[in-house]
Amino acid sequence: MARKMLIDGELSKANEEETHYDFDLFVIGAGSGGVRAARFSASYGAKVGICELPFDPVSSESLGGFGGTCVIRGCVPKKILVYGASFRGEIEDAKNYGWKLNDNIDFNWKELLHKKTEEIVRLNGIYKRLLTNAGVKMYEGEGKIVGPNEVEVTQIDGTKLCYSAKHILISTGSRAQRPTIPGQDKLGGFFGCGFIMKELSITSDEALSLDELPKRAVILGGGYIAVEFASIWNGMGVSVDLFFRKELPLRGFDDEMRAVVARNLEARGINLHPRTNLSELVRADDGIKVITDHGEELMADVVLFATGGRAPNTKRLNLEVVGVELDKMGAVKVDEYSRTNIPSIWAVGDVTNRMNLTPVALMEGTCFAKTVFGGQPSKPDYRDVPCAVFCIPTLSVVGLSEEQAIDQAEGDILVFTSSFNPMKNTISGLRRQEKTVMKLVVDVETDKVLGASMCGPDAPEIMQGIAVALKCGATKAQFDSTVGIHPSAAEEFVTMRSVTRRIAAGSKPKTNL
Repeated sequence: MARKMLIDGELSKANEEETHYDFDLFVIGAGSGGVRAARFSASYGAKVGICELPFDPVSSESLGGFGGTCVIRGCVPKKILVYGASFRGEIEDAKNYGWKLNDNIDFNWKELLHKKTEEIVRLNGIYKRLLTNAGVKMYEGEGKIVGPNEVEVTQIDGTKLCYSAKHILISTGSRAQRPTIPGQDKLGGFFGCGFIMKELSITSDEALSLDELPKRAVILGGGYIAVEFASIWNGMGVSVDLFFRKELPLRGFDDEMRAVVARNLEARGINLHPRTNLSELVRADDGIKVITDHGEELMADVVLFATGGRAPNTKRLNLEVVGVELDKMGAVKVDEYSRTNIPSIWAVGDVTNRMNLTPVALMEGTCFAKTVFGGQPSKPDYRDVPCAVFCIPTLSVVGLSEEQAIDQAEGDILVFTSSFNPMKNTISGLRRQEKTVMKLVVDVETDKVLGASMCGPDAPEIMQGIAVALKCGATKAQFDSTVGIHPSAAEEFVTMRSVTRRIAAGSKPKTNL
């Protein structure tokens, strides 16, 4: 079958005089982006091979698994734990809805952990079947690039396989990092930073697979991983202290919504420590002594580092041999079509450090396949990408925050907000007085809705629909003319009529929170 391929920016048909390769495409890394690119490329008639490290819930340089971070040690297992943590509040609420429950209700962490592991093993198998059904040849082992059109796969038993490929796609993702914090043993002996990071702290990988549920947890970081695990552990009855460097968690999100999340976390019993860092960890008989940069001390059973970001998995790919350019973070540098400076080598997903979200990796993988094998040069579109923070209750956003709109817009901005007690909470008692907060940011001149935010139950489910509207360029008038579903929280997005505030062009957004 003749295949259309993008070669040096031009579409041309494969012909018999072309160099013979073992594969039209070889993919290194079988996470969301790599699997999508492999399957879709195969659907266009390409001969595709893909390699991935052996499966394990906790990643390392030699362990991974088909499905990648999202499926095995990211979005999916995290969401399962969020569901598990949410039942505690649901059970309390049920009493006010007429359910007579035994006061002695136990939570079994090991049982949930077992169910979570069963699910990710099932999904790991599904990803393999998807690739098999698409006709993709799979290899389990470590892949690296040994030439512009050549890859080497080291299998589990140590044997090495070499294959040539017309195109090579890097989709190896990223891995959690730990910051540098010194520590001591209980006798005062200094361990050194590297030992302490491994022995006295964990990352999100290990947090998803702890043998025992801690009673006391310290979390360092203010990003979505830190906030989500704070909610998870708090919901399971763990005493949680959350430390972060800014005044509010979730830097980069809308400041007003960040404040809502912080208020909700505190109301649920999570101890927040803004503008605070950790300076030292000390092993003790009864746990880990945590010392802050303000001189405060507290004890913990687990210390989760969620502040070091994620490092692109490029160190062992041998990229320097073929001259693939990396940025200062070690991410693969690509153009708008996901092509590196070496014409035959491409990259998608977190390894490129563009917008590190699973659905974005899927989009990039789809665009790659269309561009290289589908005869449809396609650039990923990063505008109006929705996302969610699965704290309890959840935060979800799409488009511009108020601060981003002020910074980018040329004219005045209108802000519409709504805060209300969700209907479900109205008879749940004083314990559940959390307000759902919704927000729309609108350009005055065009009436176009620039951004939407929501913190409250079911926020991601609602925001996915709002994202379609923003992608279509919806105006505030179109929102207003839409009939709502009653009674629902979602209807509030089409009934916000009163302007909360108008911000004049040229105003400066707050940036110090």
